[in-house]
Amino acid sequence: MGLFTKDIKTMNDLFVHQLQDIYYAEKQLVKALPKMAEKATDKQLKQGFLTHLDETKTHVQRLEQVFQMLGTEVKAVNCPAIDGIIKEADEVAGEVEDKSVLDAALINAAQAAEHYEIVRYGSLIAWAKQLGRNDCASVLQKTLDEEKATDKKLTTLAEGRVNLKAAS
Repeated sequence: MGLFTKDIKTMNDLFVHQLQDIYYAEKQLVKALPKMAEKATDKQLKQGFLTHLDETKTHVQRLEQVFQMLGTEVKAVNCPAIDGIIKEADEVAGEVEDKSVLDAALINAAQAAEHYEIVRYGSLIAWAKQLGRNDCASVLQKTLDEEKATDKKLTTLAEGRVNLKAAS
C-alpha cells in the first residue's frame, strides 16, 4: 500500500499506515545501528549508537503496544525514506577514508534518521489526539522525547569535538 492509495480513506487509516511505516523504520534502525557503532572511531559516538540501539528496541516494543491498543495487526510497510537514509549512510561511510571525517559523516547520517523519526512521531501524536486516542499519544510521546534527546546529544558531540577533529 503506497502512502496515497485508495486504501487510505480515513484519518484512522492514515494513522495506522504511518504506524506501520515507522515500525518498519525502527526495525531497520535496529539492524543499522550496530553497524554504525562498529564503524565509529570516537568512543562517545560508538557508545551513543549502542545506547540508542537499546532505546530503538524499546521504540519497537512501544509501537507494538500502540498496535495492540488499537486492536490492529502489528505490521510493517516498506519505508523507502528510511531505506534511502540507511543506504546513503552506508555509501558515504564506504567512501570516507579519514576516520575522524567518517565519524562526522556517521553523525550526519544518524541525524537524518532522527529527524525523519521526529517528523513521523510528531504527526502520529497529533493524529492520535485528533482521533481521541490520548492513550496512544502518550506512549508515542515517550519515544518522540527520546528521539529529540538523541538528536541533541548528536549535535553536542558533533559541535563539541567530532567536527573540529574532522576539520583539522
